[in-house]
Amino acid sequence: MNIDEILEEMDDLLDSAHSVPLASHKSIIDGERMRELINDIRLNIPQEIKRAKLIDFDCDRIMKDAEAKAESIVRRAEERAKAIVSEEEIVKEAKKQASEIVLKAKQKSNEIKKAVNGYVETRLNDAETYFSNSLQDVKQTKQQLSSLNK
Repeated sequence: MNIDEILEEMDDLLDSAHSVPLASHKSIIDGERMRELINDIRLNIPQEIKRAKLIDFDCDRIMKDAEAKAESIVRRAEERAKAIVSEEEIVKEAKKQASEIVLKAKQKSNEIKKAVNGYVETRLNDAETYFSNSLQDVKQTKQQLSSLNK
């Protein structure tokens, strides 16, 4: 079970709980089942972190691939420019094209890097929000449980 499923089950547990007489905002729930679900969340959090690390690893791999492709394009452009060394005009044009290819490759590499960084940041922000909300829900449930025990 993943964290979303566990939280959904916690919601179902709360939804199916019986209200405390004269206190409609309080409910009686199966504390043992709630504790099991909380423990399941604790066990699944490392999996979410592993997934975030995998995303980060994939981003690094994508960046390295993009840089390698850019270098390959630059090398091919330089080789092409060297092969055309016949007339001055042709050499000038080849150098101009090589510079444009290098510039485009660098721009594309920067775009990919920004996109990857944005994606990772978004996923990490989503994970942070998700875990923060989950923690808040757990704290509220814990507080409700402790108030029921008083």
